[in-house]
Amino acid sequence: MSALVSSPAPTAAPWTCPFCPLLCDRFSVEVGTGGWALTGSECPRARSGLSRFGVSPAPASSTIDGLACDAEAAIAAAARVLAASRQPLFGGLGTDVAGARALYTLACRTGAICDAAGGAALFHGLRALQDRGGFTTTLAEVRTRADLIVCLGSMPSERHPEFLRRCGIGEGGAARVVLLQSRAASVDPADEGVETVRFDGDLFDAMAMLAACVAGRTVGDAAGALGALAARLRSARYAVLAYETARLPAQGALIVEAIHRIVSTLNQRTRAAALPLGGGDGASTVNAVFTWLSGLPLRTRAAPPGLEHEPLRFDASRLLVDRAVDSLLWIASFGTEPPPPTVDLPRIVLGHPDFAAVVQGPATVFIPVSTPGIGSAGHVFRTDGSVLMPLRALRDDDGLPTVADVLKRLTQALQGASA
Repeated sequence: MSALVSSPAPTAAPWTCPFCPLLCDRFSVEVGTGGWALTGSECPRARSGLSRFGVSPAPASSTIDGLACDAEAAIAAAARVLAASRQPLFGGLGTDVAGARALYTLACRTGAICDAAGGAALFHGLRALQDRGGFTTTLAEVRTRADLIVCLGSMPSERHPEFLRRCGIGEGGAARVVLLQSRAASVDPADEGVETVRFDGDLFDAMAMLAACVAGRTVGDAAGALGALAARLRSARYAVLAYETARLPAQGALIVEAIHRIVSTLNQRTRAAALPLGGGDGASTVNAVFTWLSGLPLRTRAAPPGLEHEPLRFDASRLLVDRAVDSLLWIASFGTEPPPPTVDLPRIVLGHPDFAAVVQGPATVFIPVSTPGIGSAGHVFRTDGSVLMPLRALRDDDGLPTVADVLKRLTQALQGASA
């Protein structure tokens, strides 16, 4: 399937960056001498993402077992894989709202289990929300109202370079930023104006102690710096506890529950909220779409008896290790990460054209797809969960189908085969 070469679309309008869950929309992209040039930011994550795409699209072809073929042959081969599968797994899930809607229809048709590439991190927050509920906020609310931001465990700036700026730090925002970090951890590079509070032990112990101090329980001298931090949280007009879901340890849902206990206690006398950072590469978007279509989040199967939600048993990594599935559909349309796992199963890969170099093995169907925000327009959910952001294409047409297009054709092929 050859890509059509066309002139780039005008790029003067603001662009929403799809390569980070912050989905920053104050950047612009221009055509530079070496490709796309980012203006309005020095974000290394945005620059790295743009570097994977040329100003003009490169030719791209579908493959079956490493051999080039046309789109129709690839769709037919992928449909045969799913039709023969007794328990498919849909993983990666790097797509936008339209792709997620088409994916849900196909999952119901095939009885597939669906789990995002960042499923383990995503479910720290989801399990805590299911068990206890929670208080969260938006980036705009943090920017305009927060006067104390406590970053738990690590500074988000490494993976989310624009985080402090999005919170108004350095741009007139009045919030004080505190990093709460273990003494045993490697020290994060200090961001200007960020205060560090160190604690002994692990984050589980620290959050339990901080929750006790915020609640006014007597803990004596054991609290140390955490007692002083608790006092600052109680006196803040609007405190925000920010954390990266991908950096939480195993059983991180317990830490998230402690965060929400602290926030709940603070909200009895002042105002506070949590700000989880994660769900990029389509994870939050697909989870939101599945939840509004079925009432249940990811790690749910549309089985003959009905919907089955198993957040532990339907972990994709667990299913692959246990060989509990017999085919894999992998979707990664935002770039070359994460790559599809190397497994001894029939694979269908929908992704960036560069994936063709790493999916050459047998029993693999590869279909290159357009990237939302580069070759096609789309919509994705931001890390704060309640904001749906539009993605504007940088190219008029890159000649590649969207994930939604491919999944709809797969569903039609399966329906035609069973008619």
